[in-house]
Amino acid sequence: MVNENVAEALSLRHIAIIMDGNGRWATKRGLPRISGHHEGAKALIKVMKKVRSLGVEHLSVFAFSTENWKRPKEEVNGLMRLIERMIRERLLPTLNDNPDLCVRFLGDKTPLPPSLCEACLCAEEKNPEGKFFLNVALNYGGRDELVHAVNSAIRDGHKTLDEKTISSYLYTAHSPAPDLMIRTGGECRISNFLLWQLSYTELIFTDTLWPDFDEEEIDRCVAEFARRRRRYGGLDKENPV
Repeated sequence: MVNENVAEALSLRHIAIIMDGNGRWATKRGLPRISGHHEGAKALIKVMKKVRSLGVEHLSVFAFSTENWKRPKEEVNGLMRLIERMIRERLLPTLNDNPDLCVRFLGDKTPLPPSLCEACLCAEEKNPEGKFFLNVALNYGGRDELVHAVNSAIRDGHKTLDEKTISSYLYTAHSPAPDLMIRTGGECRISNFLLWQLSYTELIFTDTLWPDFDEEEIDRCVAEFARRRRRYGGLDKENPV
């Protein structure tokens, strides 16, 4: 087990997760793909509680990408209903009981069903002064985010842009860059997730399918993070070679 509140000692403020493998988890069990997404939603609640217990201040998860609209219509519609149900039945009560928890949805909500947009707004309006941020990437794409940020800056009158200005227009302007990014499901790519923010993030890829990802997996990933040496392009002071 990783000791609680170890995040401060490791300078681990922000964990990002690509929650991959829900559909394959269901298929392996002869179940409809949407059943895997239901189980994946349960895994998120467990992982969020574990991450908070470690002292991490920000958790970003990839719920639905701009590319996911290419999936079968039945699956997409099922996902929209599931996400709204999770917000209304699980997330909103959790927010009521945890005033330190603040939720932000990253991405373009315009194409989403109106009832889902309403649920997202209700969640975002709860606990705006919360100290723990749950960022849910919903209809999100890293390239789309950068285009949105640059266009917003231009509309606001910026003639030239630097890194600080662009960062201030990103959906994640309220959060620091992730220290650790975990992708479940066996794929080893970031799939258009937080392209700007992941420039110096430590990446961990695991074969575990998301519905099976649990507290022990978080401990293992944090332990691996603790073994990494983050040099940000410089030299390791203890071993400068």
